[in-house]
Amino acid sequence: MMSDHYTYRVSWSEEDEEHVGTCAEFPSLSHLAGTRVEALQGIEHLVASVVQDMRNNGEPVPVAIAERPFSGNFQTRVPADLHRRLTLEAAEAGVSLNRLVSYKLTTQVVTMRMVAQPRRPRVRETA
Repeated sequence: MMSDHYTYRVSWSEEDEEHVGTCAEFPSLSHLAGTRVEALQGIEHLVASVVQDMRNNGEPVPVAIAERPFSGNFQTRVPADLHRRLTLEAAEAGVSLNRLVSYKLTTQVVTMRMVAQPRRPRVRETA
């Protein structure tokens, strides 16, 4: 497995007034830098170094999220009242509880992505 298959993200740290590079598979690691490119390169180098150390010491290395198999199934616990309300809503809609919850999760994730992504200004072409 290659360390470049890991999930990297660069964001701005208001507190540090620098870009911070992080890796989802190694949540305790981060790298601060003046530019986005330097932050990404820094966290990639740091992760590669940690992975090499782990291998040298015979420690298990985390599998990249991109390389993990996903079944599409997961279980979650919810309060009994919520379970009851969702079951009633599904019955009234004529769908399974699974389909209703899947729909609600999907629409929520899409909505969150739309809110999180800044809108780009429209550019109008003039003749």
